[in-house]
Amino acid sequence: MLSVDEYRERVVASVQALEPLELPLADCHGCVLAEDVIATWPLPSFDNSSMDGYAVRAGDVASATESTPVTLRVVDDVPAGYRPSVPVSEGTCVRIMTGAPMPDGGDAVVPVEATDAGTEVVQIRARADVGACIRKAGEDVIVGDRVMASGTLLSSRHLAVLAAVGRGTLRVHPRPRVAVISTGSELVEPGTELSRGLISDSNSFLLVAAAREAGAQAYRVPPVVDDAEAFRTAIYDQLHRADLILTSGGVSMGAYDTVKAVFTDMGTVDFIKVAMHPGMPQGHGHVGEDRIPVITLPGNPVSSYISFQNFVRPAIQRMRGLSPEPRPTVRMSVDVAMTSSENKRQFARGRFVNATTVTPVGGGQGSHIVGGLAASDCLIVIPEGVASVAAGELVDVVDLRGDTP
Repeated sequence: MLSVDEYRERVVASVQALEPLELPLADCHGCVLAEDVIATWPLPSFDNSSMDGYAVRAGDVASATESTPVTLRVVDDVPAGYRPSVPVSEGTCVRIMTGAPMPDGGDAVVPVEATDAGTEVVQIRARADVGACIRKAGEDVIVGDRVMASGTLLSSRHLAVLAAVGRGTLRVHPRPRVAVISTGSELVEPGTELSRGLISDSNSFLLVAAAREAGAQAYRVPPVVDDAEAFRTAIYDQLHRADLILTSGGVSMGAYDTVKAVFTDMGTVDFIKVAMHPGMPQGHGHVGEDRIPVITLPGNPVSSYISFQNFVRPAIQRMRGLSPEPRPTVRMSVDVAMTSSENKRQFARGRFVNATTVTPVGGGQGSHIVGGLAASDCLIVIPEGVASVAAGELVDVVDLRGDTP
């Protein structure tokens, strides 16, 4: 059997960052930038008012107070999006709105709150220093600044500055398209009335959601029965639209497990036992002429989820152009004694009790117990070579919180 770390390295090495594409800015959220973005104009691109008020000459209002206001003649009115047409001269001012360009001759803005809001003449009731309430051109970004570095994972705040510097398209590593297929003749669509021996397909919904949480564009393929030709057809249908094919089920030693036979025939897929619980049977490789990556996971839902976190999530990160690091762990104490298979690394479902303590959850750690999975927000890791941990002992804990879209 391979260790968890050895197998993760093999899976990650089997995929590469997707080739960069030029995409519209609106489609770049969640993508990884594949170029440095250099400003070709300053931000702001012109001097503008930061307040609704009046553009003035600071010297004209130097003596203004609440009790002794200064009266100025209003010679122009400049909303945002319009250019001023009349300069500010001695004894005059321009009514100006937030974001509007400063008129020539004006060197300060008096907020409307410090005036009587006049439209032809206005009483200014407070002084204003030179530069007051003015956003200067280039105070945020100057021409030639690198506003975003290649390798940046683009979030909403990144898109804002990229739009501000005028980039309508970007060269990015796109989010990988992940096709998720559950196998098993016992699987039916949720909502279908169950007869004896049938179960609702939960894995595909679990894995599509997990892949989206990892940053992929994931979609679900309806469950496929345990028939080699049906499975082969389902895989062929995805080869032209998927960057990664993710399957669950059919990788153990059962007589009707067709996944191994089909993938062995269609490409180079290695099926391996990994020293972990749950999730020992694993597989990965490539299929089709274009060598589309394939990762096969066990059919039990908890096994699928924990396998995804350990192997698929890092692979997706690499395909996105990010570092394929495993989830970080923290050291915390467990509040009850726990046992483990000494030759495997156990990933037990757990829940944070407080800032220093975790506890196992669910009615057991069986790989079929999805109720415990839903109640968990962490994984308690008991390493290889450890058969038990005592209450109060420190363990590694994988934090699963925050995995929501």
